[in-house]
Amino acid sequence: MTALSTAPRTRAVEVVTRPERRLKPLRWAVRIGSLAGALLLWQWLTTADVTLWVRFDRLPTPVAVAQQFGRVAQDPVYYQDIAQSLVRILTGFTLAAVAGVAAGVAVARSWLVSDLLQPLFEVVRPIPAIALVPVAILLFPRNEEGIVFITFTAAFFPILVSTRHAVRALPTVWEDAVRTMGGGRWRVLSSVVLPGALPGVLGGLSVGMGVSWICVISAEMISGDFGVGYRTWHAYTIVDYPAVLVGMVTIGVLGWGTSAAVELIGRRVTRWLPDRRAGGVR
Repeated sequence: MTALSTAPRTRAVEVVTRPERRLKPLRWAVRIGSLAGALLLWQWLTTADVTLWVRFDRLPTPVAVAQQFGRVAQDPVYYQDIAQSLVRILTGFTLAAVAGVAAGVAVARSWLVSDLLQPLFEVVRPIPAIALVPVAILLFPRNEEGIVFITFTAAFFPILVSTRHAVRALPTVWEDAVRTMGGGRWRVLSSVVLPGALPGVLGGLSVGMGVSWICVISAEMISGDFGVGYRTWHAYTIVDYPAVLVGMVTIGVLGWGTSAAVELIGRRVTRWLPDRRAGGVR
């Protein structure tokens, strides 16, 4: 019976994965081609001094930016700034992930916690995290703690909201089944709530990471002494536009790398879920 039941599923998986494997090199070629096309368009717009609505004649060319990157890459300060920004983002994001998931589960599972904390969360949540920079300056003795606080606040609310919605969307029959078999509150939490809400939590983590980068760079520009955001703003103040573009590209690569890491970890911890991709290759 087991062999008969698993054979159709095995064949179906093989049918789905074979076209995906054939498409994977093509899709990577398309992705690389899109980046190359964007660079070529950028080069043409800047060298041709196009000023149609947007003044591309004032923008550095990709060649100038690449040359500036070659100079910056030889400076140890560049890597110190990257390390500083990564420490800030990972510290604030990790704290936000723990607090956001815990608060989201508590708000979704307890009416008392919801009544106590939900009004406060809903009042504070619409406030942009970057608007809390003056408050962070007043609350914390050093800029470092203030920037981490801004990063934490930025990531906390997307994670909280996603976790809350994911927990409340769980079918009640799952919890009823565990309780019928004698499971208590902690058993329901570990066997039903957290695994069932995990896909929604991971979505909140991905969004939170992106928002964190926006706010940590802005906070570094306003009150930082080191970091990629501070160095990019400093380059702007001395009218070094190629260095500004180098900073922007660095921010983009760091943001993409950390977001990809979150998604990769998410796929690893949810391998037990059915593959719902419609022929897609990630």
